Amino acid sequence: MILAPLPYGHTTKGAAIDRYLLRNAHGIEVELISLGAAIAALRVPDRAGHFADVVLGYDTLAEWETGRAHHGAIVGRFGNRIFQGRFSLDGRTYAIPTNDGGINALHGGGGDGAFHWKPWTATPVEDGVRFRLVSPDGENGFPGTLTADVTYTLNDANQLRLDYRVETDAPTIHNLTNHAYFNLAGEGGDSILDHIIRLNASHYTPIHAALVPTGEIAPVEGTPLDLCRPTRIGARIGEDFPALTLAGGYDHNFVVDGEGLREVAAVLEPTSGRTLTVHSTEPGVQFYSGNFLRGENGKSGHLYPARSAFCLETQHFPDSPNQPHFPTTVLRPGEVYASTTIFAFGVSPAPDAFVV
Repeated sequence: MILAPLPYGHTTKGAAIDRYLLRNAHGIEVELISLGAAIAALRVPDRAGHFADVVLGYDTLAEWETGRAHHGAIVGRFGNRIFQGRFSLDGRTYAIPTNDGGINALHGGGGDGAFHWKPWTATPVEDGVRFRLVSPDGENGFPGTLTADVTYTLNDANQLRLDYRVETDAPTIHNLTNHAYFNLAGEGGDSILDHIIRLNASHYTPIHAALVPTGEIAPVEGTPLDLCRPTRIGARIGEDFPALTLAGGYDHNFVVDGEGLREVAAVLEPTSGRTLTVHSTEPGVQFYSGNFLRGENGKSGHLYPARSAFCLETQHFPDSPNQPHFPTTVLRPGEVYASTTIFAFGVSPAPDAFVV
């Protein structure tokens, strides 16, 4: 069920922002806002039936407009990093603002052209909301006018589904993802290091000092990035392993095994019993352990320190435009790129039972 949109205020540039509430038959609620097409809240029950909001975010529109962490938003035009903000397409080189330490373009290059800071046009649909954004040719240096639709739907199987559809009027690149930060104990809770995670990924893309892939696709076996079996997030996060040392923890693109809509990840918070299972059609997932959270203010006066949440960003690989053997992120006129990601919520019957 979708409830009528509620006015949420106006941005500093005068854009009206609305808030939408989705609720299913089991009482799970999802709040969406049209700024960044963001997941603003997501309330799910624990094994005792107590509900908590399990995504990080803000209380006010002003905080959403100025926040630096991309909480819950759709990021683009190219999520993740492009090395030195440069890529070539059809013999022409393009430059994107380098907003990541002055080295990389991160999540579309930031500024007014970043999708997470833009108002999207919202249209209610059955059991959800479709958000649309038209990014003009040349915005943040990207070629082509890009039309992006992201549709959120919530069903009675406790699944929040995101359907992406992207088109362009000229050759371009794209890589949209949702940047929700999860803490299954509840936002504002303690460290996520005791969460248990399983990734359906036997390979990853190693990074160099700029946190950008080297171009290699390497097996996780024998490394602290082997999360193919249920593992405490904190179990090996501090090991002396180059990928972990460079990123300050987990912040890596994993190559999802299989094709089509398949399981990407499963996570259990043992105390509450809350579980999250992710399915996607995307070839990769960025598992991020919140290393760069710096204690900023969040909802209800909570502070969000490092490792107080995790992200599972389903997407194409970072720096794909500069790595021709990675799955392509090029989109041409007449083509439609479509993908699906599903966040499914449940409970595990006992603290020591990884049932998802």
